[in-house]
Amino acid sequence: MTDCSHCPVGDSAICAGLSAEALECLGHLGRKQKVRRGQTLVWEGDEALVVANVISGILKLSISTADGREQIVGVVFPSDFIGRPFGKESPHSVTALTDAELCVFTRSAFDGFARQHPDLQNRLLMRTLTELDRARHWMLLLGKKTASERIASLLLEVSDRMGDGAAKAAAGLPEVFEMPLDRQQMGDVLGLTIETVSRQLTKLKGAEMIDLPNRRTVVIQDRARLRNLALAA
Repeated sequence: MTDCSHCPVGDSAICAGLSAEALECLGHLGRKQKVRRGQTLVWEGDEALVVANVISGILKLSISTADGREQIVGVVFPSDFIGRPFGKESPHSVTALTDAELCVFTRSAFDGFARQHPDLQNRLLMRTLTELDRARHWMLLLGKKTASERIASLLLEVSDRMGDGAAKAAAGLPEVFEMPLDRQQMGDVLGLTIETVSRQLTKLKGAEMIDLPNRRTVVIQDRARLRNLALAA
């Protein structure tokens, strides 16, 4: 991949702010890779060979418990960065929840580039701190929130990350987005059964906080009430 100028997440990805010359150099180090739903890009405990920017799609970060169960510890969206720069092993597996497209770099090449560009190292640090905040939020989400609060939190997160929901709401525009996860995937992410997910969505629709024109489309009708529900814990 040699041209970063048309990257759809270039304004918000880890490489945003690099000079045109630096972007061109970085572009020569990367390659685009399509990942199908269910495909694992990185395995927990394996040597961290690659890092990547998410261009499209959603992926999950997961670890395995001692008895073999999977625990999802995070979800990554377009413009997020995955992988472990300057690290030897991956602390979690990275698996596509939907079909996705990534800009992939070998870790060694990316590490070498980052050492030569302090601005990129600073963005890595800021991104790490942001991820730490998200991890703490995820602990609250799974540990303390009720099923309805979890669903509300996920809908707002996806709307904001995939469809600029907060900006649309502030501008008085309709807040409509396509949910990239099906009911089963939502349950897997939130630690709920598919039946519970369906019941809670129906409940939110009945309360006129959301509308569900079809299986994938979500319309947030009352963001203030939905947000209050999500922040109830």
